[in-house]
Amino acid sequence: MPTSVDERRRSAVAKTLRRCRLFAGISPADIHRAATFTVVKTLAKGDYLFHEGSPVHGFYIVRHGAVKVHRVNILGKEQVLHIFRPTESFAEESLLAEAGHPAHACATELSEVLLVQKAGFLALLRRQPDLALSLLRAMNRHLQILVRLLDDLTLKDVKTRLAHWLLQRCPNPESRRPVSIHLATTKRVLAAELGTVSETLSRTVAKFRDLNLLTVEGNRVTLLCPVRLARLVAPGPTPLPPTTATLVAKGSPGQATSESPPQTVGNRRAEVLN
Repeated sequence: MPTSVDERRRSAVAKTLRRCRLFAGISPADIHRAATFTVVKTLAKGDYLFHEGSPVHGFYIVRHGAVKVHRVNILGKEQVLHIFRPTESFAEESLLAEAGHPAHACATELSEVLLVQKAGFLALLRRQPDLALSLLRAMNRHLQILVRLLDDLTLKDVKTRLAHWLLQRCPNPESRRPVSIHLATTKRVLAAELGTVSETLSRTVAKFRDLNLLTVEGNRVTLLCPVRLARLVAPGPTPLPPTTATLVAKGSPGQATSESPPQTVGNRRAEVLN
């Protein structure tokens, strides 16, 4: 049983480390060893953990609250890369970086994070091959996040990005019943995450509301029919051109008709949302 404040603190830190996927499968002894070089940091809303280019002191795990990792261009436009929430780790890819952190990180609400210090973690990594594999898996998850973000920003419009963002947080996107989603972020942060500005986000939400796709009350969005929203943004299969045999069958014997091909889901999406 812990008998001192420091021991109780390390025990609490170890409990958080065990909940993080990065430390899955790591022995209790090594987790408690990691707790000895882990520092707890409390952040008020808007406080920064690090800035782009700042020295790397380790990686982080969110204990409570949320941390936004983002970049800012020379014009001051912000692009959110990801918002990390409890038990999620981030900045592992910077452990070996010589140029410092590649982005900024700040709390979007009152938060508590764990800083797993660089020197102690690298020493543990050298002794534990399983931990190295876990680190690679964590970096792969971050890469997948960036690939999805790149796909969204380059291949999808704001309406599609917002719809996908909502559907990803819907417990059952195939439901025909209303589903409520709590927005644990501000409109400005969500707009930045979607690669747009607050005004465009508001117009897109209003358009969805006019189409009876959702309602908004404070921080709660209700998808009135999630499956309908999913079908509007999912591209339908491109119909094959009708063959001569099909045309003859539809018209009089030996005569082809000029019927228009059926409207696809993709056509309906363009008609409804544009």
